Amino acid sequence: MSKIIRPVIVSLFVFTVITGILYPLAVTGIAQLFFPVQANGSVIVKNGKLAGSSLIGQPFDSPKYFRGRLSATSPFPYNSASSSGSNRAQTNPDLIKQAQERISILREADPQTTAPVPADLATASGSGLDPHISPAAAEYQIKRVAKARGMNEAKVRTLVTNYTEGRQLGILGEPRVNVLELNTALDGIK
Repeated sequence: MSKIIRPVIVSLFVFTVITGILYPLAVTGIAQLFFPVQANGSVIVKNGKLAGSSLIGQPFDSPKYFRGRLSATSPFPYNSASSSGSNRAQTNPDLIKQAQERISILREADPQTTAPVPADLATASGSGLDPHISPAAAEYQIKRVAKARGMNEAKVRTLVTNYTEGRQLGILGEPRVNVLELNTALDGIK
């Protein structure tokens, strides 16, 4: 019996050390060496304090900030422990009502803008955590943000252009604007 148990215990110990200690340390070391920002959560620091992660959306309700996509997470918006979409079909009356309410809020916040509200401002993303909006959604909000901050629209538009990310590898996805990064840059302007 000891001939069977001893090799099993030695194998358990060896594989525990390899897969439980050495492999995680190697992967962590490589990640810290080659991708330190991503390995540490892609955090954004503002005035020496953690402002958030560029990978997770945040709610911005003040008129001086660009608003992101809606979050369908529960029990509170942008809950990264509860990433999910609403799972409502495009014809679901609740989804339509929610989108109409969001459009009304956006129209009330900026009654001078008569352009159609971009879809990504009226609907949630599949994860409920999307930190990006489309360039059209950012463009829609430029007048309101510029007015609330007492800034020139052209300066805000330039900032939006500077924070617009292109397609990955030139072909994947759509151009997008990271809302937290854009709002943090706006706060940095004197």
